[in-house]
Amino acid sequence: MAEWHLRRATSTDADALASCIREAYAVYDERIADLPAVADGIAQDIESHRVWVIEIEDAVVGGIVLVLKEDCLLVANVAVQPDWAGLGLGGALMAHAEKECRELDRQELRLNTHIDMPETIGLYAHLGWEETGRDGNTVSMRKAIG
Repeated sequence: MAEWHLRRATSTDADALASCIREAYAVYDERIADLPAVADGIAQDIESHRVWVIEIEDAVVGGIVLVLKEDCLLVANVAVQPDWAGLGLGGALMAHAEKECRELDRQELRLNTHIDMPETIGLYAHLGWEETGRDGNTVSMRKAIG
């Protein structure tokens, strides 16, 4: 596998990260009629939140959007381009979220996903996340960080 590195996103990454997110979620376009425009607002996210990207050969191939809340760190979005899926990059992004959570003195990570994305629900469960509720098509999950 090519060497990759994780770094804080800058405003110049907005288009590449948005493209990465759209590609990652494209598999769900036909399956999920009410899938929101998951890549919208990435430039604003980079300005307002903690956004990290994974680069391989100077190309953005993954990213994570973390939103600092009063009582937790929210994983608002995480994506890896399909060509790079299955290599542990998503796990590296989630591990980084845990590191950020600790550094920000939060004890819990949270996220929401879609009920019609059982693969992601299963992946998060495998990574130690627990489901905390369902509301319509939204599945809420949490992970305690020690």
